[in-house]
Amino acid sequence: MKSKQPKKNKAGKSGGRMQATRVSEKARKEATRGPAKKLPEPKVCPECKATYRDGRWVWPAVANPTGTPVLCPACERIRERRPAGEVRITGEFAAAHRDEILARARHVEEREKREHPLQRIMAVAEQAGETVVTTTDPHLAHAIGTALHDAFKGELSAPYGEKGELARVRWTR
Repeated sequence: MKSKQPKKNKAGKSGGRMQATRVSEKARKEATRGPAKKLPEPKVCPECKATYRDGRWVWPAVANPTGTPVLCPACERIRERRPAGEVRITGEFAAAHRDEILARARHVEEREKREHPLQRIMAVAEQAGETVVTTTDPHLAHAIGTALHDAFKGELSAPYGEKGELARVRWTR
């Protein structure tokens, strides 16, 4: 027996033609999310020696961890030169105090890396008069930007993007 309720218009409230789906964009986002399920344990990264235990990457408690060798996501990003975050540092103050600013960024990296092995600075480069710090994790880029703003003031722009997108942080002074 058929329902007597009216059929819903799939084209939207105001009618019209249906919108095309962005299949390629969805596929791109799926590819950047990483593995869909947890890895079988134990795993050890041959590059940095981080171990995969209890569903996450951690620093090993022993000097020579054992397990199946597999690259951790941070080492994969470094090898493929595929950053997850970048911090662009500009301004006259930044140019004059470059060493202090980079020391602060390295300090933030060390602090974060103790608890989260996947948060690392990939590279520091000079591009068109600005310093660009690339990171393996978007949260590290935001943490560096926030630390620079807290320590040296200036202007900070650190919007969070969609999951899987490059986090673009800009600090100017």
